[in-house]
Amino acid sequence: MDNGLKHTMKDEDKDYVGFATLPNQVQRKSVKKGFDFTLMVAGESGLGKSTMINSLFLTDLYKDRMLLNAEERISQTVEITKHTVDIEEKGVKLRLNIVDTPGFGDAINNSECWKPLVDYINQQFEQYFRDESGLNRKNIQDNRVHCCLYFISPLGHGLRPVDVEFMKVLHEKVNLVPVLAKTDTLIPSEVEKMKTKIREEIELYGIKIYQFPDCDSDEDEDFKQQDTELKQSIPFAVIGSNTVVEVNGKRVRGRLYPWGIVEVENSQHCDFVKLRNMLIRTHMQDLKDVTRETHYENYRAQCIQSMTCMVVKERNRNKLTRESSTDFPIPAMSGVLDSETEKLIRETDGELRWMQEMLQRFQACGHCSH
Repeated sequence: MDNGLKHTMKDEDKDYVGFATLPNQVQRKSVKKGFDFTLMVAGESGLGKSTMINSLFLTDLYKDRMLLNAEERISQTVEITKHTVDIEEKGVKLRLNIVDTPGFGDAINNSECWKPLVDYINQQFEQYFRDESGLNRKNIQDNRVHCCLYFISPLGHGLRPVDVEFMKVLHEKVNLVPVLAKTDTLIPSEVEKMKTKIREEIELYGIKIYQFPDCDSDEDEDFKQQDTELKQSIPFAVIGSNTVVEVNGKRVRGRLYPWGIVEVENSQHCDFVKLRNMLIRTHMQDLKDVTRETHYENYRAQCIQSMTCMVVKERNRNKLTRESSTDFPIPAMSGVLDSETEKLIRETDGELRWMQEMLQRFQACGHCSH
């Protein structure tokens, strides 16, 4: 080998292994596979939930939906509707699942109107638990709810009883993000007063909303500033609009009033951009991580605990039954196994059968869905 070539390798290159390319490998694999995200929207009718979702993702998920009149809305029970749309941006694919809750809070008696939402979240957890406990776990579809936007009316004086009840029931099952809807009906001082009131009541009632992760010390200052602004914006004051208006020769999404134009994507007018950045650009993965590591793990632990209790009860019941019955002698196995070994084999075989029966019963009755 030419001596000139020998000396072209720098000393630091000799220690280079190559694992620094791992992030790029993970990114390529993730982009190729695509991403899934499930967003639930809840709140009474007329708060602009549908418009907000269409504004956030620049799509029209509700074009085929029939609008109900006031009488029909009053008699309507809470339903769960799911919309799925595949979005692609710069080669990155996102399968977005929107879980809507029409009828929530519209009835005269709204007691337990949150129950269908709780049942839906538990059903997705249960399905995922069944899939990951099965034999084929390669292509598990993740339909767990990663975030719930809860829309709060701007016309009250803070949280209503149904708001408090809903959030207290769901706050340990899903990442709750409170949203103050239709803030173009309020002046800026009223918006800040309403935000302060809602934050105080969230703390007063012990409601656990989604907590933004703390920034690492090595993050750049712009990211730290953005993170601080997000935390201070809770609840997000939003305005939704799919209408394009012209402002100073520039076409923007907004609402035209006699006194002026409200721009949806103007951070001085509302928190729409902050909410969109939080959901899509900065915290989507963290919302999924918290769902997997906290909410789903809590559900999974409860399931395993319930299964264990069922197995123990059944084992004790069968043990009492065997002790009360007449013991029939089992013929010796060619004199090879002694009585203790035979007893151990019999008990082990029985326990395996009990465990299998308990798993089947557990899956049939769905204990963890309650």
